[in-house]
Amino acid sequence: MVCVVQSAHHYRKGPLLPSLLDALSSQFTFIIEGLPVTLSLTAYGLGLGFLIGLPLATLRVYGGRRGRLLVAAYERVMRSVPPLVLIFLFYFGIQTTVFEIPGFLAVALALGLCSSGYQSQIFRGALESIGSGQMDAARSLGMSKLQAIRLVIAPQALRFALPSWANELATMIKDTSLAFVVGVAELMRRADYVRAATFDPVIPFLVVAGIYFLIVFPITRIAGTWGREKKRLVAGV
Repeated sequence: MVCVVQSAHHYRKGPLLPSLLDALSSQFTFIIEGLPVTLSLTAYGLGLGFLIGLPLATLRVYGGRRGRLLVAAYERVMRSVPPLVLIFLFYFGIQTTVFEIPGFLAVALALGLCSSGYQSQIFRGALESIGSGQMDAARSLGMSKLQAIRLVIAPQALRFALPSWANELATMIKDTSLAFVVGVAELMRRADYVRAATFDPVIPFLVVAGIYFLIVFPITRIAGTWGREKKRLVAGV
């Protein structure tokens, strides 16, 4: 943090261009140190969403009527509640009434639960895209319903789900910026530290915007490519 303050001083007093470059360099170095936290939140949130979403999608497609109704209700709730509300509930609500939850864990749980509602929808669509003949063929070979889903249906469905899942990954990366509000030192929080030290409300957030762009844009491009490939596979081209 000292180097950021020093660069801000030189920016005001020294030659314009060298000082500006020094400020950008030091600010970028300080902000980018929050990237591992951002990526960790992404991994935990997306992983939790996957662990919850895939079984829910399977239950929605192959379960009984009561199970399908419960999953549908869960999906609607998780897709309707903003992640920030869940972050506050975990961090402030549970922390004051039950036990203390670290900010990182509160954010990971909130993002994971919200993502599970979307991932359940993603995997449900992928499972439903697999023809019923696949299940019939697996059952005719002596497989149980669970074995058929695990060994025959799920591997194909996961491949079809990749484009939408990649878009969910991009969304998750951006949503980790919400951790800023509970003091987790990810990219946005570190950018705000720079803003407070330099009194510059523009450059730090331009830097963090550029970092997000460099991470998210390639993911969305790859997702688009996978989406076109999926359409060709479904069309039988």
